Formats: sequence, structure tokens, C-alpha cells
Amino acid sequence: MYAMLALVLSLAAGYCGYRFARDFVRRRLRFVDAVRSPWAPWISGFAAALLAAPFTFLPLVPLGTGFVAAVALGTGMGTASGVRALDRAESSPRHLLP
Repeated sequence: MYAMLALVLSLAAGYCGYRFARDFVRRRLRFVDAVRSPWAPWISGFAAALLAAPFTFLPLVPLGTGFVAAVALGTGMGTASGVRALDRAESSPRHLLP
């Protein structure tokens, strides 16, 4: 039961990292050219892993490596997804409504 709770917590943290990174790239980094680099998802995933590592000392996170990996993977994938969403939005023509 305890392992199942840790797994659910890790997956939820990974999903939250994905959503936060995707929204952050789409809202705040849309005018930053460096986010379009192929290294941006790797760098954001590594930074998220460094920030999530201290949480592995909490008693609710016994699967520390899995938790950090889920957060890093979710953040990296969210960054890549946000960049793709920006590219799709720029390629579609926008029409102004009267």
C-alpha cells in the first residue's frame, strides 16, 4: 500500500511538472529564442531534477530516484510540448475580429 502511494505521488509530481513547464513556456517564454534550442528540454529536466532531489528525504517519498526521474521527465517533456505548441501557433494565420 505504501509503495502504491509513492508511485501515485511520483506520477502526480511528473504530471504537475509537465503542465507547469508547458504553460510556462507558452505564456512566459514565447518571445525567448533560447527556448527553441534542442537543449532546452534537457536543461529544464536537469534543473527540475536538482530542485526535486531534496524532496526525496521526506518519508512519503521512499522511491526517491523514481520521484526525481518522474519530475525531470515530465518537465522536459512539458518544455518540448510547449515549444511545439508555440511553433504551431506561429504557423497558423491569425485573423483579427472586428
